[in-house]
Amino acid sequence: MAGDTEKYRDLLKKYGCKVTKQRILVLRTLEEKPDSHMTAEEIYDEIKVDFPEIGLATVYRTIQLLSELHLINRMQVDDGYTRYEIGHLEEPVGKHHHHHLVCLQCHKIISFEEDLLEGLEKSIGEKTGFVVVDHEVTLYGYCKECGGKLIEKTTT
Repeated sequence: MAGDTEKYRDLLKKYGCKVTKQRILVLRTLEEKPDSHMTAEEIYDEIKVDFPEIGLATVYRTIQLLSELHLINRMQVDDGYTRYEIGHLEEPVGKHHHHHLVCLQCHKIISFEEDLLEGLEKSIGEKTGFVVVDHEVTLYGYCKECGGKLIEKTTT
């Protein structure tokens, strides 16, 4: 835990930010749950267990700052919530990391690492001179559980 705190302190200082307990707690919460894709309220609920004096407005402000610094990633899915996940803290901004699969039935979000767009990005650069530094792909469909239920309904 202490090593993590130092890592977050160093990171915040590197970006010219004041080091606060709230910023460290938001980073730690998201890093400890990398596949959770948490809402601001869920982050708040996690933090207030050990740090009850934190306010929801503080969590929102902290998330906004960390998102602007690309230390955390913001994503919108079809459930009406903005969700957050930890960025890749040791890698340069704009480096591609992963994409998302979103189930339209249960709203589960699944991360996947496959990147099939590198060739397209290179081709775009060669043909137009445009330099792609990042992209996001979100695929909508049905997870294994919900897709199985749909198949059962259609065959009965």
